[in-house]
Amino acid sequence: MHHIKKILVIRLSSIGDIVLTTPLVRSIQSVWPGAKIDYCTKAQFVTLLAANPRISTIYTLEAPPSNAYDLVVDLQNNLRSHAIVRSLHKERLVRYRKSNWKKWLLVQCKINFYGTYRSVVDRYRDALKEFALSGDSLGCELYPSPSERAFASTFFDGGKKTLALCFGAKHFTKRYPPRSFAALLILLLRETQLQILLLGGKEDAQQASEIMEALPAASRPMVLNLAGKCSIMQTAAILERSDAVLCNDTGLMHIASAFGKKLFVLFGSSSSAFGFLPYHAQYDLFQVEVLPCRPCSHIGRDHCPKGHFRCMNDLSVALVAEHILDHFKCTL
Repeated sequence: MHHIKKILVIRLSSIGDIVLTTPLVRSIQSVWPGAKIDYCTKAQFVTLLAANPRISTIYTLEAPPSNAYDLVVDLQNNLRSHAIVRSLHKERLVRYRKSNWKKWLLVQCKINFYGTYRSVVDRYRDALKEFALSGDSLGCELYPSPSERAFASTFFDGGKKTLALCFGAKHFTKRYPPRSFAALLILLLRETQLQILLLGGKEDAQQASEIMEALPAASRPMVLNLAGKCSIMQTAAILERSDAVLCNDTGLMHIASAFGKKLFVLFGSSSSAFGFLPYHAQYDLFQVEVLPCRPCSHIGRDHCPKGHFRCMNDLSVALVAEHILDHFKCTL
């Protein structure tokens, strides 16, 4: 293994998947501490890795790598990553095996061949099993810049405990309904003086507005809507400062996990069997345990195929609120 001096890691998308590669990058560096580790991803995700001290150069689809590598680690394993790999001179190539047949059987037939839960981080590591990479007890890694941390600090001057609410998700079936989130916030704010920060992208602005509109006037001053007003890494810096995080199964969940935050996670059409629970972070998971149609997809859908959306609608607002309140009572 001493001859491996230049390594390329490829993971093109998306936010959560890329964040979940950071423990593997750490493991790679521990085995080859003197190696140069490059990374290739989509341009919009470069910011997630730009300050990572373990990574030397970040390439994109628009400006792909052209160097020679001793080892290429393809964690995307699709047509685009294959094209990048073909263009390179490489001594050794390993690829992440996605086991799509297991996903298909679980979604289509509700047959679970995954066995005991294993994080996708550990499955990534399987791609390099011949090199005997070892794991550790650390989680994911993100490095907000001083300016991003300064931006975040402006929202934490009041001395109140802060709950970050990551209410969005790319797919409808992974999103807890805005009115349910609003009902949950009402319960929380009746019992404790929390500051609530709504976090999401521009695409989540409509849902944020729906949450705000469903709140009574007395509660709105305690809820700050930051959806669409922060960059990814500014959002990360806010999550770093927050006391706890309530979230759907989304990329911001994994960003928050990188800072060791207590997470309250809502799974709708998702299944933990796919391996995307928070990695080495404390969390309470809320899901409808016995629902024959769940999971209906391994990534999420734009509508409920059955029309009832019970995987989210049946999640108890009161139960989630109780867990969050218990957490803050213990930390005050």
